[in-house]
Amino acid sequence: MKRLWIACAVALPLLALAVPAQAEVKTVGKAQVKFEGMLGRMMGLFGGKAAKEGVVSTTAVKGNRKATINESNGQIVDLSEEKVYEIDFKKKTYEVTTFDELRRRMREAQERAQKDAEKEQGKTESQQPQKELEVDFDVKETGQKKQLAGYDAREVIITVTVREKGTTLEDGGGLVMTSDSWLGPQVPALKEVGEFDARYWKQLQGPEASGMSAEQMAAALALYPMMKPAMERLQKESGKLQGTPLATTTTFEGVKSKAQMASAAESGGSGGGGIGGMLARKIKKDAPKQRSTFVTIAHETQQISTSVAPADIEIPAGFKEKK
Repeated sequence: MKRLWIACAVALPLLALAVPAQAEVKTVGKAQVKFEGMLGRMMGLFGGKAAKEGVVSTTAVKGNRKATINESNGQIVDLSEEKVYEIDFKKKTYEVTTFDELRRRMREAQERAQKDAEKEQGKTESQQPQKELEVDFDVKETGQKKQLAGYDAREVIITVTVREKGTTLEDGGGLVMTSDSWLGPQVPALKEVGEFDARYWKQLQGPEASGMSAEQMAAALALYPMMKPAMERLQKESGKLQGTPLATTTTFEGVKSKAQMASAAESGGSGGGGIGGMLARKIKKDAPKQRSTFVTIAHETQQISTSVAPADIEIPAGFKEKK
């Protein structure tokens, strides 16, 4: 199944402000999702046009249906049927996946990611003692302003830090989630998108919504379990902010502990002369940094309307189901 892993990137910022709504809405937006490091290698995503330039798509929500369409592919989520329709406009075909099948794929993706992580890291999470975590939350109004989708917007940067209780991020390592959002006035129509995504993920019983597909989210959580408390805190606290996010760039950074950095430095060798010394110096030069970004999710809303035609949320006429 061809998954529109980039099409749902709007879900993360909107979910934080989701409230029950009845209006229908149609938006045009540009989204990018970029995986890096170990996560990128495991998912086989090293960039391509979509990651470098982003994908422009149209999203329509009406009742229990949401359609996300770009120039080559589309996806329709039906909450009443508990089905997802993946559309291929070039081949004029579509595939149907049930929520039960998605749940199974999520479990398998998480299991694969855990096994791959064990191979990469040389040890399992179960072999390590469970750490008690603390979550820090910070909001900064930068004072910067600009126009987006016809609305005046202000910049707000939210930083969520997950670390081991009783130690600093630099000493014990952890995760930093930064959400750089441009908030416009309250746009009731856009809340319908967030409210739909909240209901979708609740029915799917998956992790918190983000800019990834269900399978990719499960894999990411297997590799970086600290993502879950970070997103939970973002969702809880962001609802207190005034305004609707019209553009958001969210980055996830892994932070190595002092012990991990020392281990990496020790494995780099002590230097010396000759070829061995040259290699050691090169390893030291290329040594991993303490902080490294592993996922970047960006979305910008470009147009908003409050009218959805029946054809906007239906399989195009003449398209055949691919089985």
